[in-house]
Amino acid sequence: MGTLRVLFLLLSLSLLLVINVTTAQMPGFLSLDCGGNNNFTDELGLEWTSDNQMIRGETANISVANETRMQYTMVRYFPADNNKYCYTLGVISRTRYLVRATFLYGDFDNNEVYPKFDISFGPTHWATIVISDANTIESQELIFLAMGPTISICLSNATTGQPFISTLELRQFNDSVYMNQFENEFFLSVSARINFGAESNTPVRYPDDPFDRLWESDSVKKANYLVDVAPGTERISTDKPIDVSSNERPPQKVMQTAVVGRNGSLTYRLNLDGFPGFGWAFSYFAEIEDLSSSDTRKFRFVLPGSPELSKAVVNIQENAQGNYRLYEPGFNNISLPFVLSFRFGKTSDSTMGPLLNAMEINKYLRRSDGSVDGPLIAAVTSAYSWAGWAKEGGDPCLPVPWSWVQCNSDPQPSIVSIKLSGKNLTGEIPSALTKLNSLVELWLDENSLSGSIPDFSGCPNLKKIHLENNQLTGELPSSLANLPNLKELYVQNNVLSGRVPSGLLDKDLILNYTGNINLQKGGSRGHRKKIIIGSSVGAAVLLIVTITSCILLRKGNKYRPKRDKHLPSSFDGAGTEAAHCFTLSELEEATNNFERKVGSGGFGVVYYGKLKDGKEIAVKLLTNDSFQGKREFSNEVALLSRIHHRNLVHFLGYCQEDGKDILVYEFMHNGTLKEHLYGPLTRERGISWIKRLEIADDAAKGIEYLHTGCVPSIIHRDLKTSNILLDKNMRAKVSDFGLSKLALDGASHVSSIVRGTVGYLDPEYYISQQLTDKSDVYSFGVILLELISGQEAISNVNFGVNCRNIVQWAKLHIESGDIQGIIDPTLHEYDIQSMWKIAEKAIMCVQPHGSMRPSMCEVIKEIQDAIAIERGAAANKQGSSDEISRHSAHFSLNMASLDLSASEHYLSIDDSITQPAAR
Repeated sequence: MGTLRVLFLLLSLSLLLVINVTTAQMPGFLSLDCGGNNNFTDELGLEWTSDNQMIRGETANISVANETRMQYTMVRYFPADNNKYCYTLGVISRTRYLVRATFLYGDFDNNEVYPKFDISFGPTHWATIVISDANTIESQELIFLAMGPTISICLSNATTGQPFISTLELRQFNDSVYMNQFENEFFLSVSARINFGAESNTPVRYPDDPFDRLWESDSVKKANYLVDVAPGTERISTDKPIDVSSNERPPQKVMQTAVVGRNGSLTYRLNLDGFPGFGWAFSYFAEIEDLSSSDTRKFRFVLPGSPELSKAVVNIQENAQGNYRLYEPGFNNISLPFVLSFRFGKTSDSTMGPLLNAMEINKYLRRSDGSVDGPLIAAVTSAYSWAGWAKEGGDPCLPVPWSWVQCNSDPQPSIVSIKLSGKNLTGEIPSALTKLNSLVELWLDENSLSGSIPDFSGCPNLKKIHLENNQLTGELPSSLANLPNLKELYVQNNVLSGRVPSGLLDKDLILNYTGNINLQKGGSRGHRKKIIIGSSVGAAVLLIVTITSCILLRKGNKYRPKRDKHLPSSFDGAGTEAAHCFTLSELEEATNNFERKVGSGGFGVVYYGKLKDGKEIAVKLLTNDSFQGKREFSNEVALLSRIHHRNLVHFLGYCQEDGKDILVYEFMHNGTLKEHLYGPLTRERGISWIKRLEIADDAAKGIEYLHTGCVPSIIHRDLKTSNILLDKNMRAKVSDFGLSKLALDGASHVSSIVRGTVGYLDPEYYISQQLTDKSDVYSFGVILLELISGQEAISNVNFGVNCRNIVQWAKLHIESGDIQGIIDPTLHEYDIQSMWKIAEKAIMCVQPHGSMRPSMCEVIKEIQDAIAIERGAAANKQGSSDEISRHSAHFSLNMASLDLSASEHYLSIDDSITQPAAR
């Protein structure tokens, strides 16, 4: 019986081992079902864990058609406030991981406003999540080398809607192929991982890929993702095993499919999220066709416009040392554009066309060093790990500060204010707080702190210290008097004893030490102005002083400049004090009795003039004397009197005399942008693509100033090419503010009767009559499309029978990958990458929902990136800049020298040379 029992146990153990080997997922896997209530194992064998015990936040059920996976039935969401909400995950230091976050909106909040928010990896901004479809999963992946025992993934900064998350996944690598010389300073943000020749639309992942990477099918049609497929492209596959050499290379299932160019060419265009910038890029090849002895397959990588990158020849059989073996030429360090157009073309001595199995492209994302005070403040939170305020996670300052912390705006920020009033703090004041060098305010009042007040000499910038209503004992430290910037010290209602140091009594500060029975006032030698509150009488004096100050301030504010007698009564004098009031005779003399007409519109007629001092002016005479016209006149004077920016037309003054309403501006010598795009000036003075980009940059800066530089912000409401004027140097300025509106402070929109120009009018504003700054963004998107195409916003001729305006027409072309179909034929010199960048941003600007549109700040960044591309291309063409040439993209299979310090937008590593990386 004993022998049988032993045999039975051994057999059971062996069966158990077999089951574990075949079903257990890889070590270092963590799959969080965000918002889910139960743990479960899915159909792939992945073990999912509820995040209920890991983070604050609310949960909601969602239901999306054709989505049955349990991890996508609920979401975790957070308030749309100024805080961040972080997951803290355990990792093994100096080990490489992939972290993946997914987001399926499912209209969980019934808001019908698509959310837009940020996700960060610790202090590093990882990505901005923009939801554009309630039923589509958005995904972000990051590959990183762990630097400590934990990582933080944080959601924050809700531009619209509420931040939310569906899943959070962590996958551990072994001795990873992703190891690179920059990993201590940079992450790899996954931009593209493509399985060419895939037999279905379903991505290849676990268990086929033991590390659960998602190899997206090239057959999935995404706008601008994989287009421009060359004629003769054929999908092939094999069921024979592929030697992938290491299980961290692409899995066998990916390598068993491929595309071949039967006509000698494979051509694709990739939209690379996050680029331009520097990245990590590899192509994967395996010969999966049995070639005859006389056949050869040799081909080159070809990047249009960069012939120097097409020197090396790919010979799969030779490099992989046989059929059905993996060969992976690639680059640890390469500069790539936003839109990568590339081709594999066979060599003249090859009988077979090129073959491609897979491709992987990741962008380098610089790690943030985090705040200066991160390690110090961690010691404070660790002592109160049970408290909600101590569980906010991530860096105390980045990407947004904790709710009880304020930080400065330095590149590596430090803490300037801590407010822990009434947080049930006990024990002594944490010593870490006395080492915060930049600390300005410390609020620890209304707690149960005990022990003595420590030496705050390590905080030389302290201005305010609030320690009142605690149980602090001992003497008031004389070292406090040595704090050079201290202005307020509150220690009342503690158990302090001894004498108040004379240095504090002599110091110019507010000092309150009442309620400390055994703390006595010491001698004071000083005669400096100070408020010392040591009794109820002192408190009363302070109250009287405060009230008196308020009364005096109110009296002082009663003065207002007199309103000009010609100005409408709706004007406030304070708002127009900078506007000069011209006399009618002055303007008649300047314009020679309104002789030279230089423009006209619905508002009135514009005349050329010259003042006595030689200043050239544009005089706008109101011809619409309706109430609406009068209101627009008043509106423009009121607004232009308070805004000043080099990209807004300079307002010089106004005139109201003899029934005439007149506005006076600086004269813009080159007319309107409209005239240069499709007006009479087009043939004479057509503008180049780089000049169009510079004009767009100027105009965007003017609009961005209205949105963010004015308080309250201003919505232009009538942006169009005829309202963008050009000076003698062809610099652009925004004009015509008759329809502009002030945004209501704190409000999400302004309810407004719809005004604007057909073709530029935001459809969401038209339907809802709710005006936001995103209405201006829509109009500017139309202008960008006009700059690309040279077409008017509305045309009954140029856009075909199915399109009524430039937005519909351009979307059809751009989303099908046909940008050439909309480019102005008069443009001859441009870089296609910059053209694509502006086209993509224009389409984002004219999205139907304002929440899906970028801010003007984001638009400016894209325009400036496009300008940098054009200037770089021009410098390379002229051969005039060794620096730009040295830092240009080197997509060479010989892995030429590459410098990551080249890009002003993104990286600055060093001048190290990347070695060949065909592994």
